[in-house]
This record gives sequence, C-alpha cells and structure tokens, in this order.
Amino acid sequence: MGRTFLFTLFVVFNSAYRIYSFHLLTNRAIVSSALHSTSTSTNGVAARVNRQGLLKRDRYVATNRFAVRKSKAAKFEKRWANRKSRLATLQGFKYFHLMRRVTLQDDGTCQYDPGKRETLAGNYISFTIWDKKSDFSRWRSGEAFKEAHGGTSLGAFVSTMVSSALVLKGAPRPAFYDGILVQSIKPETVTDVVDGWRSVDADGSNVLPAECFVACNQFFVPPDNAGAFEERWASQESKLEEFDGFVSFSMLRRDARAKGHGVVEMSVDDPNYVSTTIWRDRQSFDDWKSVSAFKKAHGESTNDEEITLEMKQQPLWSKPPQHIFYEGTLVISCPDGS
Repeated sequence: MGRTFLFTLFVVFNSAYRIYSFHLLTNRAIVSSALHSTSTSTNGVAARVNRQGLLKRDRYVATNRFAVRKSKAAKFEKRWANRKSRLATLQGFKYFHLMRRVTLQDDGTCQYDPGKRETLAGNYISFTIWDKKSDFSRWRSGEAFKEAHGGTSLGAFVSTMVSSALVLKGAPRPAFYDGILVQSIKPETVTDVVDGWRSVDADGSNVLPAECFVACNQFFVPPDNAGAFEERWASQESKLEEFDGFVSFSMLRRDARAKGHGVVEMSVDDPNYVSTTIWRDRQSFDDWKSVSAFKKAHGESTNDEEITLEMKQQPLWSKPPQHIFYEGTLVISCPDGS
C-alpha cells in the first residue's frame, strides 16, 4: 500500500512539473510572438480595416471559462477574492470582473445557472480587458501572472492544481478575443483596490454580491462572411451611451490564432463573435429594452419573440445567435473606463 501511494504521488508530481514547465515555456513564446506582431499605422492614424479585411482591434480581451461543481460556487468565488494579484497596477490593464452565468426571472431577478459540464461557455468566466495584446502577453509571461496562479514555485503550483480539482469539473478553457467597436463611459467612481486587487469579505458559503449585469449574444459566422458581418454592425447607429446604467460594449472577435497552455482549437460549437454589453445592473438592462432604442436596434417584437436586425436582412451566420447572461462581481476598472 505504501509503495503504491508513493508511486501515485510521484506520477502526480512529475505530471505537474511537466505541465508547469510547459506553461512557462509557452508564456515566453506568447510574449515573443505578440511583441513582434504589433502593427503600426501610417502617419499615426489607426487603420479602420486590417490586412485580413476585418476591423482593427480596439482592445484585447482575455477570458477563462470554468465549469464549477455543484454547490461549490461560493467556494470558487472565495478563491478569486482571496487570491494574490496586482492586476490593476499593470501596464495596459483596463477592466476586470468575474462572471457567473444566470437565467432571467420574470420578477426582474437573476438566478444562478449551474449549466452543464459539456457547455463550452461554462458557468463562470474571468473577463479581463487589456489595451493591447502585447500588454496581455507581457503580463502572462511575467511574475504577476505566476503570483496570481500559484506559480511562484512548483509546490504552490501543485497546491493550486489540487485546490482547483475540488471545485472544478475539468480544466479551465481559455478563450481570447479582439475587442472591436468598443464603447465605454468613464465611471463616476471606481472600486478601491489594495496592491492591485479587490479586498472583499468572502466566506465561502454565500456568493458575492452582483456588481454589474452582462448581456451577451453569441454569433456563429462563417469566415467568408466575417467582413460583411463586422461592417453591418459598424454601420448601425448606437445610442447605448445615452442610457443610464450603461458601462461598456464590445463586439468580441475570437482570436483563433492564440496559443498557450489550455488553449484548444475552436470547434463548430464555439461562437467566433460575441456581442458583450455591461450594465450597472439588471434593471438598467431592462430599462433599455423597454424603450424605442432597443426596438430600433433589434426590430419590432412579434409574439414576444425578438427579431434582430440581422434577421431582417440576409443572415450572415451559420445558425441563429444565442443569448447568454451573467452577473459580474469583483469588478476592477481603470479611472477612464474600459
């Protein structure tokens, strides 16, 4: 029995060491690639379209999708609240929140949606906005990343892996995006941070209070239609910034070329575009939906079924878009917004 236990321990330790080493090597490769691929524009004016005929990115968005085990949501949030991170102090950081998936109730409240293990979106997502891709890559290859992910030593890394296995179903699923058509308002106030991270009370028994509401629409667009899809969105008139409670909007375009530990090739079930609107709360979102601006942007309703502008024109997607909603907590924003 003793030899079996020691052998199992050796296998786990050896596997962790190999993953840890690969993780560090991959990060170095990422930052090297990003720093050499940064483009510049003529006369300092940003080009509207890149070489692929798509809109040039305004921001870079890094997400990690988690499938949290049943009844472990509060413990998962506590781990995030108590982690060591100096994210808000880093060059290029714009915005962060942790998102928990919810369903919308008729009484105006939100209910946590644990989802299914096979759901690619997971039931929690970490969502970080960076000014540039090179800023993200610099963070991911530096000491701040190791500190936040328990990678300052092999022992700490193994401890983090074991802790994750107790609350997660499977490994996290990273996904990275170019943020285009970004709109953002300057926040009236920003939450206090201590050494670059939020200081909140998390007891591991109750989930953290919602600090924002996030409405997403997932689109599945064939590559040949990507340019037309983006142009159609760019040509729409938006009045989001006029509404009370609006925080930010971005159309997220999947960075399918992103590499790194945990990154897997996109499948047909992965959306390659996600419209993401952050509101102060659910009520602000509902208020926007109830006025004419929403109807103008999404078409008139028939039998309570929304008909989007895309549906009124020739569809550019391979299957209908899918709505998905979240509450955001642990919000961190730079003073000028995202």
